[in-house]
Amino acid sequence: MSRLADVDLSLRLGKKDAKTQLAEAQDRLVRLRLQLGGQVGGELGPPLCVLFEGWDASGKGGAIKRLVSELDPRHARVAQFAAPSFDEKRHHFLWRFWPVLPGWGGMAVLDRTWYGRVLVERVEGFASEAAWQRAYGEIVDLETTLTAEGMILVKFWMHVSPEEQLRRFESRRDDPLRAWKLTDEDWRNREKRGAYTDAVEEMLDRTDTPTAPWHVVAADDKRWARVFVVRTVCDAIEAALHARGTDVGRA
Repeated sequence: MSRLADVDLSLRLGKKDAKTQLAEAQDRLVRLRLQLGGQVGGELGPPLCVLFEGWDASGKGGAIKRLVSELDPRHARVAQFAAPSFDEKRHHFLWRFWPVLPGWGGMAVLDRTWYGRVLVERVEGFASEAAWQRAYGEIVDLETTLTAEGMILVKFWMHVSPEEQLRRFESRRDDPLRAWKLTDEDWRNREKRGAYTDAVEEMLDRTDTPTAPWHVVAADDKRWARVFVVRTVCDAIEAALHARGTDVGRA
């Protein structure tokens, strides 16, 4: 079964509806974030970590911006991960992610994550097959450990069609102020979409767990995707608070 093929990429939101729904979701998130941080209610809540993966030009940056834009900058950390440095390669691949993980009352958003091991490092041959095959279990063990300690872990795969991705690539290419966002590597990755699709499908299948499920986002329409992301994070926070017997939205 293909999870990517099952995504309804026709989902759309009009500009007016999207503005209203996004504002409502962001207001809801602000209240929940204050509660997690102990600013409302006086008790620290569990750590919140939101992971973003997705196709190039799938809207990760825009979704992250809407997720944190209404929060106090002191209440959320956004960390971006590219290719590991020479020093980072000397350590286990998960080592470089530990310093940014949030503690109780904290929130972190990761733009690219440890899933690079089973995506780009797998497809481009930067990791041996033995290493990336082993990584599925290592990742599940990590996430199981984190969620067992109470972390709210929300994982997004931003999914766009090849046609929409090409449209966005060409739009970036033709805009002097956004052309820097498009690289030769993006075009090379696009040519390997079939191999990346296989890697994504296996990743979704082998690392989707009850405590750390994947949310595959229909992202051909940026407005719909952004509202979905903020709402999904809110839902995850509320579910975790209810599971702990904590009242949601108390003053």
